[in-house]
This record gives sequence, structure tokens and C-alpha cells, in this order.
Amino acid sequence: MIVLGFSSPSGGRSSVGIQSVCVYCGSSSRVDERFRSHAAELGRRLGQDGFEVIYGGGRVGLMGIVADAALNAGGKVVGIIPQHIQAMEIEHHGLTELHVVDSMHTRKRMMAERADAFVILPGGFGTLDEAFEIITWKKLQLHDKPIILFDDGGFWTPLLELMRNIVREGFALDRDLNLARIAGSLDEVMRLLRLPAGASAPVQSELM
Repeated sequence: MIVLGFSSPSGGRSSVGIQSVCVYCGSSSRVDERFRSHAAELGRRLGQDGFEVIYGGGRVGLMGIVADAALNAGGKVVGIIPQHIQAMEIEHHGLTELHVVDSMHTRKRMMAERADAFVILPGGFGTLDEAFEIITWKKLQLHDKPIILFDDGGFWTPLLELMRNIVREGFALDRDLNLARIAGSLDEVMRLLRLPAGASAPVQSELM
């Protein structure tokens, strides 16, 4: 497999398993407490379990909650933020690493390169952009890293139905529904992250 800009032909995933997890999520603070609680729990569990968290570098919304929870649990957190967003003064100042980059494109590339897996929490347009890009890159065989959608209380159900409709109408293949996994709980998210390289999750965890 040819991997553009990635660190190894396997897409950067270590033979000893997943060590770093990129979390895509919303930057809005005007969201239901359930989303905030689950973001905090995910960050805490990632930090406690020794996963390095890669994310967009902000201190607001679910992004900041995930980062703070992982740091408080003793984890390492790497933020990657574009200059034009840093200018809004919303970057997190307490991270293990903070990289300020020249563009959104550079940010997304660096996040993808640094991560061994991706977890997608509820979010807005930016989260959708990141989710579809990393799924598309996997379809194009630019990486072969696990992608997990946390369907928090059915948040992603309309998106999953749209993806199934895309397949029904012939714009994608049935197998494309297996590019990402669906987790209905944080326990399932963590279980999927612990699967050994090359292992398959059960069918009910896929988009099918």
C-alpha cells in the first residue's frame, strides 16, 4: 500500500497495537450535558490506558473537555492548530505538545500522520469534514487505520442512513460501509481500540 505522507506502509499502526488516538469532535460549548460527560469519560479512559491523544488543539467545547480529562488522568495530549484559529485565542496552553501550523490542510495531515486510530465524537460541520476525509482516505488506501464513530445516543444515525443510501443509489460499494466501525458505548470504543492489528470487529459494530 502506498501511503502519502504517512510514516509506514501499514499507515503508521504499530505492530504492538494502537498507541495514539486522534479524536475528532465539536468545539461548541452549547451542547447537551450528555455529550460533555461522554467526552470527559473518553478523555479520562484514553489517558488512564496510556493512549496518546491527538486533537485539534482547542480549549473549548468537547475538544477542550477531552484534552483536559486525558491530561488530568496522566495522559499525553498533542494539539495541532492552524494559525488563523490560534489568532482567536482558543488554543489550549497546558498540552504535552502544541503545534501551530499554516493551514487546515496541514493540521489534518499532521493529525492523521500522528495517529494510529481515529475516534469520532458528536460535532458540527468541521467534525463531519474530518470524518469524511479520513474515511475517504481509507477508501483510497492512503491508510489502513481503525476509524470508530461513537454513535452517542443515536447522534450519527441520520448520517449512517445517508451513507447506506449512497450505497443503495450506486455511488459507493457495499464494502465501503465497513471503512468505519460504529460504537454505541464508550466500552465498545475502548474494546475496538484494543483489538490487535488486522483483527476484525463483529458485524454489528460495522455500518451494515
